[in-house]
Amino acid sequence: MKPTLVLGLFLTINAAYAINLSAPFQCNGCATIPLQTKWNYVLSKTPDLSIRAGLYDIDGFDNSAGTVSSIHGVGSLAVCYISAGTWEDWRPDANQFPASIKGKENGWPGEKWLDIRQIAFLDPIMRNRIAICKSKGFDAVEFDNVDGYTNKSGFPLNYNDQLKYNIYLANLAHSAGLLVGLKNDTDQVKDLWPYFDFAVNEQCFQYGECNSLMPFIAANRPVFNVEYKLSSAQFCLAAKNMKFSSIKKKIDLDNSVTFCD
Repeated sequence: MKPTLVLGLFLTINAAYAINLSAPFQCNGCATIPLQTKWNYVLSKTPDLSIRAGLYDIDGFDNSAGTVSSIHGVGSLAVCYISAGTWEDWRPDANQFPASIKGKENGWPGEKWLDIRQIAFLDPIMRNRIAICKSKGFDAVEFDNVDGYTNKSGFPLNYNDQLKYNIYLANLAHSAGLLVGLKNDTDQVKDLWPYFDFAVNEQCFQYGECNSLMPFIAANRPVFNVEYKLSSAQFCLAAKNMKFSSIKKKIDLDNSVTFCD
């Protein structure tokens, strides 16, 4: 593609991107998720539906439409996990990410942070990923790694860069008819909660960050929390009092789970 065409595409997409920041898009016809819905977070296996939960958060690429249909068949909701802030070398669309937007490794094998400022390149990839979630029948999407500005990404990302990108993602999901969850990024909850339907959090009890998620609860929007290192006795009572949907898992996120019943 000629440089002038790239620039034109960049300006066109960013103009629309700026408009998307004005107000939250409505999610017409979307499901609702009650507070304190029991959930399971299963990213390394096919979900075992005999371990009953009201919501299953599963990998969007690795699971089929049939799996999503089975989740609906037991009366539960399905959340589509995709990474929006890192490049993963094993994904089927990995070759669509130009080298210029891939930064430092994020600590997981085969993953690198993305330059989220380069929306012209990321927009078609993320739209396609959301379309995959939609085509498989998912009810919602969880965008992972949306806090690159707080990490050593290899790019000079700042608070506003992340804020704009996360709002863009939320509006994109809603425009596709999918609910959307904010993954971690606790420092920006005060600005982002109106755009997101729920929160997915890792280890807020361990790190003392749970209070930052209370705007979701105040707005009757669920907080799905998972702890890896604490025992359930160390956080479940507090989670219940805060109306969080909390579980204890192993870090590999297989089917095994301890619910805070």
